[in-house]
Amino acid sequence: MSAEAQNPLRGIAMKVMSVIVFLGMQTCIKSAGDGIPAGQITFFRSAFALVPILIYLAVRGDLNTAFRTDSPVGHLKRGILGIGGMACGFYGLIHLPLPDAIAIGYASPLMAVIFAALILKETVRIYRWTAVAIGIFGVLIISWPKLSLFSHAGLDSGPAMGAASVLLAAVLGGLAMVQTRQLVRTEKTSTIVVYFSLTAAVLSLVSLPFGWVPLTLEEKIFLVSSGFFGGLGQIFLTESYRHADVSTVAPFDYSSIILGIGISYVLFGDVPTIQMLIGTAITVLAGIFIIYREHQLGLERKAARKASSPPT
Repeated sequence: MSAEAQNPLRGIAMKVMSVIVFLGMQTCIKSAGDGIPAGQITFFRSAFALVPILIYLAVRGDLNTAFRTDSPVGHLKRGILGIGGMACGFYGLIHLPLPDAIAIGYASPLMAVIFAALILKETVRIYRWTAVAIGIFGVLIISWPKLSLFSHAGLDSGPAMGAASVLLAAVLGGLAMVQTRQLVRTEKTSTIVVYFSLTAAVLSLVSLPFGWVPLTLEEKIFLVSSGFFGGLGQIFLTESYRHADVSTVAPFDYSSIILGIGISYVLFGDVPTIQMLIGTAITVLAGIFIIYREHQLGLERKAARKASSPPT
């Protein structure tokens, strides 16, 4: 890392700020109400996220190079997966308590491990496979009480459809993470961020003929704010990785469930169930173990490269 990056405490602070701001985004979307189509929400989230992102890149002097790309098709794939995941996630967010939507969403990095093994042919050993299986079991504990409502109310069950949508969002999010891993081999982070927001904003307009609704002033404020919060969250997240290793800051992502429970109780009166808390604890522990294993493997690879390099 560069000298700028050697500041783990600052990286952690930036990561926590990103968690808080992304929670603000989710709270705004949930506060806007349940009558707004997911595609319409996705447009506001993506389009208005560009404002703080472009300002940030201009301040850093990266704006001129952010639009240069050698992989337009790769960005399009990332955008399609990302917008699909966002739309499903937003639909679930509207129909589920905030903590439940957050906790089920923790399945996304578990899916990324599976898809990295299947698509990128990354080596995943028994430790991480076990952690993934345990984590998915935890997600099922959280989502099963909602999914079982299908047997009573069918597709008319909002919570059941919400849980299924967040699970689908996690799958698409895992695929998007794998696609991002492929992009970072040749593309700058700023380029990936800009093209994702642009692609998501344009593609979400496709849903316009399928039932966008008139918005009140309050709903517009909430949705525009969700976009600004989303853009700021991306900036803080990027900065956190600039100042600390991923393995250092990634565990702090799970602080969102604690904050989410508090916000959901105060604003929406939601009380977490025992099943949700147990499932979340299992999923979080599995996720932290995967992060730990990634860190250990990274140290082993670094030591191997150092040992194989010729003496100077």
